[in-house]
Amino acid sequence: MAVAAVAVTGTAFALSTVNAASADTTADAALVATLDQVFADPRLAGSTTGMQVRDGATGTVIYSHNADQRVIPASNEKLLTSAAALEVLGASYKFHTVAKYSGKRSGTTVTGNLYLHGQGDPTMTYAQFDALAAAVAKTGVKKFTGSLVADDSWFDRVPLGLDWSWQDEPYFDNAPISALTVAADGNYNTGALSIVDKPGTAAGKAGVLTVTPANSVVTIVNHTVTGKQGSANTVTATRAHGSNTITVSGSTPLKPTATHTSVVATQDPTKLAIGVFRDALKRRGVTITGATTTGTTPSGTTLLTDHASIPLGQLLPYFLKLSNNGHAELLTKAMGRAKTPGSAGSWTTGLAASTGALKQLGVDTSKITMGDGSGLSRRNWLTTGQISALLNAAQTRPWFATWYAALPVAGDPNPLVGGTLRSRMVGTPAAGNLHGKTGTLTGVNALSGYVKDQSGRTLVFSSVSNAAPASVADILDRAAVALASSGAAQSATLMQRKLSSIEVKPHVVTRDGEEVECSWVPNAC
Repeated sequence: MAVAAVAVTGTAFALSTVNAASADTTADAALVATLDQVFADPRLAGSTTGMQVRDGATGTVIYSHNADQRVIPASNEKLLTSAAALEVLGASYKFHTVAKYSGKRSGTTVTGNLYLHGQGDPTMTYAQFDALAAAVAKTGVKKFTGSLVADDSWFDRVPLGLDWSWQDEPYFDNAPISALTVAADGNYNTGALSIVDKPGTAAGKAGVLTVTPANSVVTIVNHTVTGKQGSANTVTATRAHGSNTITVSGSTPLKPTATHTSVVATQDPTKLAIGVFRDALKRRGVTITGATTTGTTPSGTTLLTDHASIPLGQLLPYFLKLSNNGHAELLTKAMGRAKTPGSAGSWTTGLAASTGALKQLGVDTSKITMGDGSGLSRRNWLTTGQISALLNAAQTRPWFATWYAALPVAGDPNPLVGGTLRSRMVGTPAAGNLHGKTGTLTGVNALSGYVKDQSGRTLVFSSVSNAAPASVADILDRAAVALASSGAAQSATLMQRKLSSIEVKPHVVTRDGEEVECSWVPNAC
């Protein structure tokens, strides 16, 4: 790493000579020189930072800086997973949640078990489980004499990915993966609960908590207190390792100016999902005599209802704009199931399916190592050259328009448009122009996507930095703004002067001292 650090500036300027000599226009030569200047920033000393830029129409490489160096991509991994899912599963793919019964039906009574078979649907909210229960009740069955059986066998039962940090276990962005799961909210944060804290009737009184989905499975311990009007909200929600008990503590101000929400991963998504379903059945007048268990739906059962999710194309904005880790892993296992029918979907089969799809797209997979589908694992390794190759090839695919629209848009304040880029590059030529995917972990910053230059030409780019001592996301943003500012016939000196006059504000979000995607902290984007 030390050798790489010493070579950063020298390599950049050596590359500028080669790139400038091969540039077709004065504008490209100015862009190359400007990007070299951006990556000569002393804050990158000690880091491995790579970038590749292509002409979106021809695929020609315009700029390449350490683009063959393997780096950890963080959530840029989701570009690979989403593109592979569109190839393997298709934009119209839907997850299914199926209710069936065994035994015999006589009138409104079934002498047998009720089975709930999940296939990994991340959009199963409290309302969706209620609708599923209503559909069961609509069939006329009022009583099952057997058990309620949770069937999550569509996927394997490995809940957490390689190298996921134990200290992040309570957070919704690290929620366990299950084929039968429940979403905390309308953003489809799966395998988690949403807890809204409100003040009590007076300062000093206990706070009031509202839990979604409401359930009888997870225990909530309320240690919150109402603070004085105008005081800070200090509420935190934690779940101990291996426990289904969530402790909420801290102060919530009297007459708060905004709603405060904590989203916490459940210890057992299957148990929570089947518990929510059982409660919904009871509300709908359907009785289960036996206990709640887990198992596999046997052959010969009778279908009651089959709930289909929204298609993958409609799920993508929630996945990519909000950098949802659970969606990435559910899609990875779904790809594994699709490619090896009859076998439980797993990370092993899913990552193999993903790699195969990327190879079919023309990406050189020889330097790619995958540990998961989301980018949480630090066993993910690739190059910016490979990411730019994927972005370039994707433009020819029938699903490209859907995928492109699902990427965060720089500087757009709408959470489901701007996503993780809504507070970045605001007021610059990249705002409302750049469609890209962020990647953020401590020691990792990434930004890859598409941007139009001043001539209207689409530029495809990928930039990833590893091992800088502090966040360098703003440096990657400045490089992206340089792309958006290029395209005019101007000298490198003039372009650099213009770029220096554009303010690129850092937007760094941390949690427990660790840098994270802003969408993983409520209201932080």
